[in-house]
Amino acid sequence: MEEENKVLEVARRTIRIEAQAITDLVDGIDSAFAKAVLHIHHSKGRVIITGIGKSAIIAQKIVATMNSTGTPAIFMHAADAIHGDLGIVQSNDVVICISKSGNTPEIKVLVPLIKNFNNKLIAITSERDSFLGKEADFVIHAAIKEEACPNGLAPTTSTTAQLVIGDALAVSLLELKGFTDKDFARYHPGGALGKKLYLRVHDISEKNNQPEVQATTTLREVIVNMTENMLGMTVVTENRQAIGIITDGDLRRMLSSGKNIDDLVASDIMSPHPKTITTDSMAVLARELMEEKNISQLIAVNEDGYAGVVHIHDLIREGIV
Repeated sequence: MEEENKVLEVARRTIRIEAQAITDLVDGIDSAFAKAVLHIHHSKGRVIITGIGKSAIIAQKIVATMNSTGTPAIFMHAADAIHGDLGIVQSNDVVICISKSGNTPEIKVLVPLIKNFNNKLIAITSERDSFLGKEADFVIHAAIKEEACPNGLAPTTSTTAQLVIGDALAVSLLELKGFTDKDFARYHPGGALGKKLYLRVHDISEKNNQPEVQATTTLREVIVNMTENMLGMTVVTENRQAIGIITDGDLRRMLSSGKNIDDLVASDIMSPHPKTITTDSMAVLARELMEEKNISQLIAVNEDGYAGVVHIHDLIREGIV
C-alpha cells in the first residue's frame, strides 16, 4: 500500500508540473509566434522541422500533425543533416529547429548552414539567449520552470512544452488556411476516422441487394423476397417510392396473431411511412438516425425514389459504429 501511494504521488506531481508548464506557455505566445505562423502561411515552400534527441521525436510528431492538417512538412534529424541530409532543404522552405538548450553541438553546426542557404529559421527553445535563440529569425519561447524528472535531467516538461507549441502552430495554420472537415478527410482516407468523414450512404447501399415488393404482393412472395435478399426486411414500393417496410419483426407479430397467411398481402403487414435517408448523406448520419429512432435499417432514396438499404451491420462492418 505504501509503494502504491508513492507511485500515485509521483504520477500526480508529474502531471501537475507539466500542466502548470503548459498553462504558463500562454503568456509566452507573443508577436514572434504570430510572425512565425504568418511567414509559414505565406511561404511557397515546405516546413522542415529538425532537432536532436527527444526533441527530434517531438519534431516528428509535429511534422505528422502539420501534414494531416494541410501544411506540408518534412522531418530532418539534426545529426543526419550535417552528414548529407541537408539536401532536403529547398530554397523556399522554412526551417523549424527544436532544442531545449539551443546549444547542443549538432545545432551549433547546423544553424549556420541553414542561414547560409538564406532559409528563414524558427527556433522553439527554452533559452532565448542560446546560440539557436540568437541566430533564429523567429524565436518561440518554450519556457519551463522545471523538468518533471526529479533529477532535472530527463526531458519531460520541456518536451511536453515543445509538443504543445507544435500543436499551436499547426492549428493556427489550419485556421488561416480555412481547413475544413472535408479537407481533413482527404488526408485521412483510411480507418474509421476517415470513413466517418467521407463515407456516404450510397457507398454502402450500392453493395446491398435491393429487396422490393408491391403493396399487393402476397405474403408468401414477401417471405421469399426477404429470404432471397438476406437483409431481414423488404421495401414496399409504389411508382418507385417507398411507402412501407416489412421486417422480420413484422412477420413474427403477424404469425403470432393467428391470421390466415393466404389472405394477406404486403400492405396488410407493412409499417407505413418508413424512415429514409438520401444516398448522398454521410454514413455517420445514418448511424445517428438509427440510434435516434431505435431501428436497425434505413431506406436509401434519391431523386428517382427507392435506391437501396443501409443496415446497422453495414455500419458496424465499416467501423462507423
